[in-house]
Amino acid sequence: MPGPLKGHTALVTGATGGLGSAIARRLAADGGTVALAYLDNDQAAAELATHITDSGGTTIPLAANLRDVESVRALCHQAHERLGPIDILISNAGAYPRRPWTETTPTHWGEALATNLTSHYLLAHELTHTMTAAGWGRIITIGSVLATAGRHNLAGYISAKAGLEGLTRALARELGPVGITANCVAPGSIRVPAEDTVVDDPEAMTARQLARQCVQRRGRPEDVVAAVAFLATEDAGFIAGQTLRVDGGWILG
Repeated sequence: MPGPLKGHTALVTGATGGLGSAIARRLAADGGTVALAYLDNDQAAAELATHITDSGGTTIPLAANLRDVESVRALCHQAHERLGPIDILISNAGAYPRRPWTETTPTHWGEALATNLTSHYLLAHELTHTMTAAGWGRIITIGSVLATAGRHNLAGYISAKAGLEGLTRALARELGPVGITANCVAPGSIRVPAEDTVVDDPEAMTARQLARQCVQRRGRPEDVVAAVAFLATEDAGFIAGQTLRVDGGWILG
């Protein structure tokens, strides 16, 4: 497919989620070859892959546990063998464990960091060798405005997302000289189907959220996708180490 990403191959993690699937579809529509990394939803992965191929794109679904070193290595090896060198990493996968601080055990804490921070390190560390050899690469991590705003019952998640912004800045410093940019996209309140499983009163939640924002509508996956798609292109080659908040003006500082 023609487009600004023609000739590039991306790995999108968390590809069966509402945001990950939207990112994968957009990168494929922009001409990129896309590896779809997911944990265990085989049906959703197959349906997404079919949608992309039916639209003229090239993709493969690959199951992986991103918290496991060997699983990450196997994922990256398979993607490379079947699609060619990965030069765009969209590090999107994560989890949103809600738990009061007083009930957060060391085990809960470790799990939150493993899922929402260490997994991003493992992926970047595995893929940057190839990007370095090519002299070109894009690492785009998906953070959260909660890293700045804070919220109750999410200490592990928020700490991990704050760490992810730091990791992204460190990668930008270290890898920029060899042609790799690293940036973070931090969504605000984005309306995705998974929200229905964690929100008791969607209308009240929406009203509270709009009161925080400048833009008076809920965010959509497409809002985040547009930022990710731009940062993946050659046009974004002079942007490095930044956190782009896609939040309707929730966090202005």
